[in-house]
Amino acid sequence: MSAFEIRAATTADEDGLFHLAQHLNTVNLPADRTAIRHLLTTSEQSFSEAIADPRRREYVFAIVDTTCNRIVGTSMILAQLGRRDAPYIYLDVIDEERYSATLDRHFKHTTLSIGYSYDGPTELGGLIVLPEYRQRLDKVGLLISYVRFLFIKMRRGLFRDKLLAELLPPLEPDGRSHLWDALGHHFTGLTYQEADRLSRRNKEFIRGLFPEGTFYASLLTPKAQAVIGKVGAQTRGVEKMLKRIGFRYAERVDPFDGGPHFTAPTDEVTLVIRAHERTLLTNDETLRGAGSALVAVSTDEAPFFRAVHVPFAPDGDDGMHVSSAAMTRLSASSGDRVWVLPVD
Repeated sequence: MSAFEIRAATTADEDGLFHLAQHLNTVNLPADRTAIRHLLTTSEQSFSEAIADPRRREYVFAIVDTTCNRIVGTSMILAQLGRRDAPYIYLDVIDEERYSATLDRHFKHTTLSIGYSYDGPTELGGLIVLPEYRQRLDKVGLLISYVRFLFIKMRRGLFRDKLLAELLPPLEPDGRSHLWDALGHHFTGLTYQEADRLSRRNKEFIRGLFPEGTFYASLLTPKAQAVIGKVGAQTRGVEKMLKRIGFRYAERVDPFDGGPHFTAPTDEVTLVIRAHERTLLTNDETLRGAGSALVAVSTDEAPFFRAVHVPFAPDGDDGMHVSSAAMTRLSASSGDRVWVLPVD
């Protein structure tokens, strides 16, 4: 059985998440206690349903190495990206062709057009794993990514009919974005990191300061043009996974860094389709040569959600066998209903 456990991140995880952020200090997880405290408060209130409006909930999942009780990765679900007070903002990427018979010259241009949605999709984000836990045989990155689709199926009515994942483009070693330097910085006076942090809580400055309408990417620097819609090395594995389960490039990019947006109808994503509810049964003898799955339970008290990666054997259309040790990890008993996502 895997040594890793995935659970809802709550305010009790502040120190663990802060230590994780200190190792990475990413835009998604800045090494700032105030930001982390806000993130975890929102997460706890989302899982506990203290936030009454499901569209405003933001769920954070933490994967824990139980051998040392250390949080080694996170992922997130934003129930709805794009509301009246915080629109989903993007750049549509459109190819345009021009030809002059007089000059006998043909040009193909890429145009960018800023767009806003106030009734947007569910966003998958915040996927972070410590470098030393990536590319491991125990599939830490895969598990913390997959758990989001399992949770969406468990709470399907809380989420939108379309899913969105924004992928990071190539960035400079110091975290700079060539697209932001060539575009957004000139209209806001902010650095890429400052603008991204501010936009998470207040997007008014984008609507107020960014140019409206369509403009030609060919007017930007060559380095800025080169990153539009491209996937950075650090997220190529995520891109492959998304394509494998049904996501496609939406011909839209992030207005800050040009990172591509991948979308899919929620109910057509293979991982959502494969997740289902079963009844727990215990019989260790049936597990020889068994497959493996993420098995999840919900509780009324913190941490509200827990999932483990364990061997399992289906029993008919509804039952499943797991080890007694797995039941202990889940704090579950034979006959309990659990949610299951087989893992390849």
